Amino acid sequence: MVKQFLALGLVAGLFITSCGKKDETNTEAVQTEQSGENIAPFTADMAETAVIYEVNVRQFSPEGTFAAVTKEIPNIKKLGVKVLWLMPIHPIGVEKRKEGLGSYYSISDYRGVNPEFGTAEDFRALVKEAHKNGIYVILDWVANHTAWDHPWMKSNPDFYEKDEKGNFISPYDWTDVVSLEYKNPALRKAMIADMKYWLDEFNIDGFRCDMAHMVPTDFWAEAKKELANGREIFMLGETEEPELLKNGVFDAAYGWELHHIMNDIAKGKKNVSAVDVYMDSIQHKWEKDDYKMLFTSNHDENSWAGTEFERMGDAVETFAALTYALPSVPLIYNGQEEDFNRRLKFFVKDSIDRNPNAKMRGVYEKLGELKITNEAFNGGKNAGSYERLKTSDDQAILAFKRKKNSTEAYFVGNFTKVAQEVIVPISGTFKNFMTGEEINLDGNSKVKFQPWQYYILVQK
Repeated sequence: MVKQFLALGLVAGLFITSCGKKDETNTEAVQTEQSGENIAPFTADMAETAVIYEVNVRQFSPEGTFAAVTKEIPNIKKLGVKVLWLMPIHPIGVEKRKEGLGSYYSISDYRGVNPEFGTAEDFRALVKEAHKNGIYVILDWVANHTAWDHPWMKSNPDFYEKDEKGNFISPYDWTDVVSLEYKNPALRKAMIADMKYWLDEFNIDGFRCDMAHMVPTDFWAEAKKELANGREIFMLGETEEPELLKNGVFDAAYGWELHHIMNDIAKGKKNVSAVDVYMDSIQHKWEKDDYKMLFTSNHDENSWAGTEFERMGDAVETFAALTYALPSVPLIYNGQEEDFNRRLKFFVKDSIDRNPNAKMRGVYEKLGELKITNEAFNGGKNAGSYERLKTSDDQAILAFKRKKNSTEAYFVGNFTKVAQEVIVPISGTFKNFMTGEEINLDGNSKVKFQPWQYYILVQK
């Protein structure tokens, strides 16, 4: 849903990784191009090396169609993407529509397809092409509310919340939608049936659940049990409530807190110590196998808070690298690989621009390669460990070690807009993963970093 109240944050860095063994099982299962529409069933292991790509179908191309997305899937795959998240594809309500074509999150039919995007068969072809390229597909699911002209408003008014006067309720200022009432068992049954329809009829692999914390946790637990039914599906919750990840209800949550910290560091409002406080808090708030989706942008941030270039300036590339370095599943919002630097309009047609000379496409391709091939950067339930390393300036420099099995990785970065000379407690001769240059560190001498400079280094 549109979240005008969301905000800022992130960081930058230097990577030093030991090349280590690849996680052969995960890499083969995720990387192998499938034949036909077949794909290895989703398992929790797939998330260890996953990159998520968010598609805003309307704005993805001038056509704004499923077919246009399908055509681009081979290029999306080159970014290392393993999960394709499509923003809501359902018909949009007309009654009380805010403006233009309306909000994707005002749904009038959970089993329908928005005709501006194409047909159900066009969507089926998209899923098949994604699966052929080894990419899982998840749908954005809006369970908290519907459009005012959803059929349930007439057939099942008891599915909706009402105030003390018997009036239907809109959450926040979202006047184009009406809240659902989860105390009603019949609503729960109907919602689960509609979710199951997409799993069974279109062979999708899971859901990104909008404003998941606004729906009772016990509903999600009930839904997950019935939807999985002996198979694993990927469930991403738009939430930072640890309760929603307990007992396997959701696989991953949002990294909003870190995102805001990153924006604040970029603007000079905070320093690296804020990241340390955040990372220390995780062990107290979250269970060991919980993990987050980290991002420098998404549909809400781009439209309402500004592009990553507006919020992060010269540090955009470094912040992107950090989302891959920390234990997480990183996100690319469509257009970020194109160096796209404009706020997309939310309610009307406004497509991204393609840039054949985009710098960030190459950056994301390399980061995706690192994520897939180096198990220290595993970011799911069995993520590589995280160990903070002390430098001679821990307010300006972030340094940490990632390790899994025999593979070790080190991240070090200057998170300021001025040059820094610091002692980094790492020794060895490494190759810069991004450029191929040789880097020598002795663990005692000062290392000079330019503003927001980062490296990804692997052992030679």
